Amino acid sequence: MLEVTGFTKRFRGIAALDNVDFSLNEGEVHALLGENGAGKSTLINLIAGTFPWAEGVYRINGRTITSLTPQVAQEIGIAAVFQEFSLVPDLTVLENIFLGREQSGSFFLKRRQMRQAGTELLDGLGFHLPLDEKVAFLSRAQKQMVEIAKALRMRPKVLILDEPTASLTDGEADKLFHAVALLKARGVGIIYVSHRMSEIRNLSDRVTVLRGGKRIGTVVTSEISDEGLIEMMVGRPVEQLFPSIEHRPGAARLEVQNLTTQDHSVIGASFVARAGEVVGLAGLVGCGRSELCRAVFGLETIEAGTITVGDKTIARPSPASMLANKVCYFPADRGSEGLAMARSARENATMSSLDLPALSAGPVLKFWREREVIKAPLADLALRPMAPERKVSAFSGGNQQKLMLARGLMRPFDVYLFDEPTVGIDVGAKVDVYNLIKSLVEAGASVVVSTSELPELINLASRVYVMHEGKVVAELGQAELTEAQILSHYFGGRA
Repeated sequence: MLEVTGFTKRFRGIAALDNVDFSLNEGEVHALLGENGAGKSTLINLIAGTFPWAEGVYRINGRTITSLTPQVAQEIGIAAVFQEFSLVPDLTVLENIFLGREQSGSFFLKRRQMRQAGTELLDGLGFHLPLDEKVAFLSRAQKQMVEIAKALRMRPKVLILDEPTASLTDGEADKLFHAVALLKARGVGIIYVSHRMSEIRNLSDRVTVLRGGKRIGTVVTSEISDEGLIEMMVGRPVEQLFPSIEHRPGAARLEVQNLTTQDHSVIGASFVARAGEVVGLAGLVGCGRSELCRAVFGLETIEAGTITVGDKTIARPSPASMLANKVCYFPADRGSEGLAMARSARENATMSSLDLPALSAGPVLKFWREREVIKAPLADLALRPMAPERKVSAFSGGNQQKLMLARGLMRPFDVYLFDEPTVGIDVGAKVDVYNLIKSLVEAGASVVVSTSELPELINLASRVYVMHEGKVVAELGQAELTEAQILSHYFGGRA
């Protein structure tokens, strides 16, 4: 139903796409896989009419398209749900779903009919959203649901989903997968972009792999292994992804005893993180591990329990006090919590270190020193492009993650808390993050990694604490770190 051949697109003379072919069949999920910067976003933006292609042929249902705008794309049945939301914050959920396609009579909107149609659409997807709530007050996951509902309201023939589950819990993602299955059955062609191999494996019929703006190949999903796909994507065997970390557990750097948060998202949780080791926090999304990290750093109100850093008990943790006690925290949602997207890479890298004598003299910032001291951290993390004055929003997801992590290299820390450190980034950027964790641990730091990715727990951690419904239900040593052992505790069984 959709075919593009020889697609080429250049930005400032640099080829973001180079002679790429892609096709989509009716009732098919065709996954796009590749590192950040591989050309995935460029390809789906060309297909959606966001910007024109330089060379190539575009056909839909046998009809050749010579030029395309988002409006024309919608008229011919192409809908897209991008990572960056296109919602109006001051409008309600219902108003956003029908934005530009309102149902109206001679003079007034048919609000009753719109409400009924909106309710039926959301119920069909299994999304529970307040129709009259302004989008500004929704969580990121809820906004993602509104975007998906808005796209499906168009009854598209071609649906583009760009990392649609990045902000969803497992339960919410399952509802999306059900919706994808229904759309396939109706003959809708779906272009699915994801870094999550399990989703690509379970949902897609074919996979096209891009690398460096070129198409490496298109394969039938069932005929290739995950390892084969990763090797196509990064050009090297999968066993080279995880570094070998030499764990040397020493003195306790962080001790959490019987911690309970005010909202009871964490209940009586205890764990210990020692110098020279990686400690993993495992569990389903919503189990409390993210909230535990936030509570340790002072971002969640604590009702009971103690937090000890080194030999000092922190009665009322706050980000400022934890930074002063050499604890660094990297949030899961880098866009809304980790980075100032409209500010430069330089400002984001140094924002938690402006009080250091190297960067300031009282209230005066030493701009010339700031530009010097960020060079080494950005080089260590292989920022691409190396453009410290560029706005963060202009970098790819993987490089945005590196900019947030650079903050942890700007001053000495004893404890690092990583919450979903590789969410939404490509395999190549993941390798850079893993190597950073290795260097921190082998330098004597204590690293806590909260992640939903089992391979990360198995290959990076020396010990893993499993959480369920806010409680720590198991502690597993390195010899016990297998997928089966970890999963056996996900639903509450204690070791």
